[in-house]
Amino acid sequence: MLATLLITIIILLICLVLLSVKILFKKGGEFPNSHVGGNKALREKGIYCARTQHLEDMKRKNLEERLKEIKV
Repeated sequence: MLATLLITIIILLICLVLLSVKILFKKGGEFPNSHVGGNKALREKGIYCARTQHLEDMKRKNLEERLKEIKV
């Protein structure tokens, strides 16, 4: 059982090192931005994260507010 635990820990450490090679050894290396708002292709299509879309919807005026502005 101890041998299995050691092998598992070694495999996990190897995986961790291999996954972080770009970050550790590349100058200015950083984790990739996996957020929806950080994806250029989605931004071009007008797709944002739920939080951003909610804020945009809150900024928009509804029909009633626009009609009040016209009447004034």
